[in-house]
Amino acid sequence: MRHSMGTAALGSKGKTYRLSMTALMTAITCVLAPFSVPVGPVPVSLTNLVIFVSLFLLGWKMGTVSCLVYLLIGLAGLPVFSGFSGGIGKLMGPTGGYIIGFFPMAVLAGLGIERFQSRFLQFLSMLLGTAVCYAFGTVWFCAVMGTDMAAALGACVLPFIPGDMIKMLLALKICPLIQKRLRI
Repeated sequence: MRHSMGTAALGSKGKTYRLSMTALMTAITCVLAPFSVPVGPVPVSLTNLVIFVSLFLLGWKMGTVSCLVYLLIGLAGLPVFSGFSGGIGKLMGPTGGYIIGFFPMAVLAGLGIERFQSRFLQFLSMLLGTAVCYAFGTVWFCAVMGTDMAAALGACVLPFIPGDMIKMLLALKICPLIQKRLRI
């Protein structure tokens, strides 16, 4: 099966190119993710959009590596998480599960993005990855805040679904244009 993006395409560019692109996408994530809008206990950020773009441009393996490096940078204390925060305290706080959930989201969405040529199936892969991220985050939020599942879903998931779907559709729209420009 021919892959029009990701590791298969980047493979022909060489190891240095793949590593440079991975570092670049990690840097872009670190720059854009801290900008957020607080709308309750969980802020709106561009993190998942940038992760989706990384997955399209790098493939699932290197896109997931980029996400993991971003998480490790934040864990080390650099202010790369929403609201220019970082450190173990942020991960142990109420939104830590959503941050940790970016990793399985990247794996699941990335596998689907790379495996399927159909934009619809790629969208479903991003939707599945996002649902897993929501699950990690919501369970964590309930444990840390002592709230019930219904209250957590109402405050931390339902308000974000429309915006996250728009981010997925935006990734589907802009990534082919970026790939074309980069000749991936």
